[in-house]
Order: sequence, then structure tokens, then C-alpha cells
Amino acid sequence: MSEAAHVIEAETFTVTNPATLEEAARVPVFTEAQVAQTVARSREAQKNWAALSLGARGKVLKRFRDACLDNKEEIAEALVAETGKPLAEAYGIELLYLSDMIGFWAKNAARFLADEKHSPHLLKTKRAYSVYKPRGVIGMITPWNYPLVLSIGEAIPALMAGNGVVIKPSSTTPMTTVIPCRIAEESGMPEGLLAAVTGPGSIGWELIDHVDMVSFTGSVETGRKIQIKCAEQLKPTTMELGGKDPMIVCADANIERAANGCVWGSLTNAGQVCMSIERVYVNEKVYDDFVGRVVEKVGNIRQGEPADDCDIGSMTQLSQLEQVEQQVDRARTEGARVLAGGRRVEGRRGHWYEPTVLVDVDHSMEIMKEETFGPVIAIQKVTDDSEALELANDSKYGLSASVWSKDKAGAMNIARRVEAGGVCVNDHMIHMMVPEVAMGGMKESGIGHRHGAGGIRKYCHQQTILVDRFGLSKEPIWYPVPKGAVNLYKRILNLLFRSGWRNKLSA
Repeated sequence: MSEAAHVIEAETFTVTNPATLEEAARVPVFTEAQVAQTVARSREAQKNWAALSLGARGKVLKRFRDACLDNKEEIAEALVAETGKPLAEAYGIELLYLSDMIGFWAKNAARFLADEKHSPHLLKTKRAYSVYKPRGVIGMITPWNYPLVLSIGEAIPALMAGNGVVIKPSSTTPMTTVIPCRIAEESGMPEGLLAAVTGPGSIGWELIDHVDMVSFTGSVETGRKIQIKCAEQLKPTTMELGGKDPMIVCADANIERAANGCVWGSLTNAGQVCMSIERVYVNEKVYDDFVGRVVEKVGNIRQGEPADDCDIGSMTQLSQLEQVEQQVDRARTEGARVLAGGRRVEGRRGHWYEPTVLVDVDHSMEIMKEETFGPVIAIQKVTDDSEALELANDSKYGLSASVWSKDKAGAMNIARRVEAGGVCVNDHMIHMMVPEVAMGGMKESGIGHRHGAGGIRKYCHQQTILVDRFGLSKEPIWYPVPKGAVNLYKRILNLLFRSGWRNKLSA
């Protein structure tokens, strides 16, 4: 078997375990007709699903959660076989996130989707209402790095909003989506409401043609193409794209905490996180101390297969490993120094790369400009917070960032000036675990948000209903136009909108 992440064949494709290069699963390649049929089944199921109360939908989803937990070993085993990540991450991040999101949306969807009553500021004889209605069937095109969080996890608010969901998972990690979809039906969710279509990337393009909205997580390049296709069909989209996320370490930071946070924030999931730390800007006063601690901690990282007692596993895709390798090698030739790692893991079959620390980097290097998406920590010395902020914002990306300082008010001030959708103070990317607030990007990092009110309302049409309060036989602006209307309207305009009482009362 080749070292490709997957090999497409006639009617099925083989999913390969990236840690061992052994076969993990064989999965069907959907035809265009099967994609259309899957969406049609979801659409039919959605009609009755949308008619249920939010409370009833929540009960169904909680049964689904219980069933997922009953089958957590099967889900976790498929997940680690497809990604190469440790079992601890499968349980402690992916299954934890899914379980929490189900509970959160089951409890809070009614608050976010309740009819909103408005009193018009001008038309006092009217009442206005904002009403949220499901869009229909949501098509989700999802990535391989967090295949449970970013597929089934993202489907939960769409389902609670009353939609059907059809997911095109990455062909690298399809079973992590297929298995929960099967469990959903077994737990009593309407047949076909939540479904997966599997195969190469072209299946995602087929899916777009049949759904009512597209949710995409992945690269900027692919996101741009999807946006164009959806625009041609006037279909709404929500997108989380790439990141090149900075970490700013101030002179007064708790260096031990910052170093620990840096190592975790850079290396979790082998660095294959759109919100992982990829650029570190450290004040020169604490630079040496910080670098020394990071190198020491990276040296203690346990890297191994999922069943091992380890901290990080393999990378998931050979192409991604090669990209990391090329960026590090190029940076080395341009003057960067490797203080730890910097090469593939010797003696292992699979997609293994050592946790790596680079110093003497600058913004002329690709590794400080383009997304790395691997286990690499690139550290740059800065003179002060202003330089750190300027460099942090010197990017086409704006997804996530962090500021580290004992002065929380000062750190908040820096955070407000960072051009990123989410900024943590003395922590990193953990806002993804706080569903009460929005999570999304600026610049080329995405359109729309997960979580918060917008994280569920985006899956709805917002309908306005306006009601007359008094039922008079005629409105002042209805026909026929009264005599002297022009002069009357002039006086009304002055009275309502001119500044100062003398001006209001002038002719």
C-alpha cells in the first residue's frame, strides 16, 4: 500500500491509518444520484423534525448523546485509526466537546430562537416580531483534523434549529462521521435526518447543488472556490478557514505558565489545529528564559501511537507532513536555528514528525507567513509590546491569538487591538470550548461564527412579522393623499428630525 492517506478505487476507497499505514476501513464512494437521494431523504425527514418543539428536539438529541457514550469505544477507535491522534484526545477533546455541545444547545436553543418582540421607534401603532425558521437541509463539508468536533459537533445547532444535515466528511476520516450518523438513527432520530455522503472531494461539489446552505471548514483556497459556487446559486455559506495564530509574551508574563501554554497550544493534535499557536513573539527581557523552558518541555513530550501512554501522535496526512518538512527545511536554509526536532521520527512507518522548536525567525520566512499545520513552534524576539502587536497583525489570517501578561487590564488592551476573531489572555484557543460566545475569524480566516446566538441563528431564516395594533380603517399615508400633505410632511420632518427646539418649530 502506498503512503497516500487514501486510495480511491472503483466503488469504494481505502482509509489508511496514518500512524501505521495499515488499512483502517473501506468506505463507499457515493454516486451523484446517491448524493441527491441522501439529501432528498433528509429533506423529507426535516419536515416533521421542524414541526417538533425545541424541547422535543432536545430530548431526541440527548438520547443520541447517550447512545454515542454507549458506543464511545467504537467512535474513539475509528477516530484514532483515521487520524493517528492519542486516545486521550479522542475522549478528552472530541467526545467531550460533542457531549457538551448537545447539552448546551438542547438547553439554550429556545433562548436564542425565541420570537423577539420589538416596539418600533417611529411607527408606534405597530408591533414587530423577529421569528427564526429553519433553512431546510444544511450541507456540511468537514475536515480531517477534528473529524468529530467539526462534523457531528457542528451539526448539533443546525439540527436543534430544525434543519436536516448531510455531511461530506474528509475522505481521510469518513468513519468518524459515518458511525455517529448510524448511531443517530439507532437512537431514534428520524431516518435520514442526519446523514453522511462519502468519497473524494468531488462529492462535496455534488452536495452543494442539492442543499439549502453550506457550512465549510478547511483551507482558504477551497473555501474561496466553494464561496464562488454558492454565490452562483445564491446559497448562504458559513466558513472557518485557515489560521496563522500568534502568541504575544509580554515582559511581565508568568513565564512558566506561558511556556506550558505555548507547548500545548502549538503541539496539541500534532499542531494540526487551525487555532494552534504558529507564531510566538517574546519580549527580549524574558526571551532566553522562555525559550529555555519551551525547549526543555518539548524534550519531555511523549510521542507515540494512540494506544501508547503519550502526549501527541502522528500527523494525519502525508501531504501535510511534507509541507511541514519543506517549511522547516526552508527556514533553516534562510537562517533559522532548530533547537529541538526538525525531522521525521526515525524507525516508524507512518506520518511522524518530531515536535520542533525554531528560533532566529522573521517575517521574510514562509514559516512565519503561511499556515504550517504541524508540530512546530517558531519563536521571534521583540523589543516591546508594540512590535509584538504589529507583527501579530502582519498576516492575511485572523482566526485566533493569545496575550500573556500578569497585567490583565494591559493584556485586555492589547487583545482588543489584535486582528483576530478570538483572543485569549493567559490561555490559548480554549474559547472554542465556550459555546456562549462567538468563535470565528477575520480577514481570510472565515465568514460567520460558531457558537453564541449567531452559531444557531445562521442556520435559520430570520422572518419579520409586523402587526397593526389598533385596526383603524385607514392609515395616514394611504390613498387618497390628503390636501396640504406636502406642507404637513415638511413640518413633520422638522419636528421629528431637526436638532434644537427652535429649528424643530421653524417653518
